[in-house]
Amino acid sequence: MHIVFHTHEYPGEGRSHGGVGTVVRFLARRFARQGIRVSVVGINNKTIDEYEEDGPVKIYRLSRSRWKMFRFIDQTNRILTKLKDIHREYPIDIVEGAELTFAFYPKNTPFKKVIRLHGGHHFFALELGRSPKFWRSFQEKQSFKKADGYIAVSDYVGRKTREYLRYDFPYEVIYNTLDEQFFQPVADVGPQENSILFYGTVCEKKGIRQLVMAMPEILRQVPDAQLNIVGRDWFFPDGRSYIEYLQTFIPETIKPHIHFLGKVPHEKIKEFLANNEVVALPSHMESFGMTWVEAFLMAKPFVGSNVGPGPEIVKNGETGFLVNPREPQEIAGKIVWLLQNKPQARQMGQKAREYALKLFHPEKIIAENIRFYEELLQS
Repeated sequence: MHIVFHTHEYPGEGRSHGGVGTVVRFLARRFARQGIRVSVVGINNKTIDEYEEDGPVKIYRLSRSRWKMFRFIDQTNRILTKLKDIHREYPIDIVEGAELTFAFYPKNTPFKKVIRLHGGHHFFALELGRSPKFWRSFQEKQSFKKADGYIAVSDYVGRKTREYLRYDFPYEVIYNTLDEQFFQPVADVGPQENSILFYGTVCEKKGIRQLVMAMPEILRQVPDAQLNIVGRDWFFPDGRSYIEYLQTFIPETIKPHIHFLGKVPHEKIKEFLANNEVVALPSHMESFGMTWVEAFLMAKPFVGSNVGPGPEIVKNGETGFLVNPREPQEIAGKIVWLLQNKPQARQMGQKAREYALKLFHPEKIIAENIRFYEELLQS
């Protein structure tokens, strides 16, 4: 079998990437271990073509388009040309991409086209109360009509995408996974007392403003609590920093307890998870919540959101707490409970790891993916 991932987010040295890139890299490496040929084709962040290898995974980064108008069409055409070249060398069975990937692909191709739903344009726009943009909406609808198979990283993202697109496509739920050997408790590292970790892009939809607004109540009950914020800043369309905006919600007496630590390489996140007592990620919306699973595997007491896939991923009160992410008092209440009931919090963290190893274990998830591909090729 030969699988090609059409993505611009595959990680590489000196390249920033998000959760989707991390997921694709993990899948690519594990598929290659199973004897599957894996290629990656995407657009470079430079105006040159580059080729590299990640072990047996072959990565083709094509020059960024110089077009100002219709850039997406130009780049897709060049990717299709590259796919033809790759297909001649070694026939492609599956091309997998995100929600907008196949908008300008032909309907009929010598390979099957699979969309992995991580949360597309309609999903995040409508879930966060915004109107979808016409051009991106058009692309997304065209892409879904041209795909042959659909994998949803949660049932929630599958159901809601189908509803928002008004397109009754069949999908299979296959959760994301990650390296359970890398993300595991660190025996010789004790967390900072009463420390709280948030990590991810520092922006409104991640719920960081409500978490910051919860700190006065947390400090009233746990006076030495510290909130450590790890992640890159987000900027408004006019160039204003979200972190600077966030500072306006922090009273001067609270500021010594809140620490903006900036962006760190993803490989360093394990250290921050080990060094903090509680993980709080009250996002307004997620399609899956990969960071949640990282916290589970590190056996960390956890507070997440009761919206979206939250109830699907977290057993509330057993593997973590789910809260209304727009209610600072509710967020504060659960964090305080975890900080004041440390033995029970540690037990909750251990249950979370055991639960994650059953539900998201790599061997299970990789097998489900391969079975999906094989059945699609036989259909």
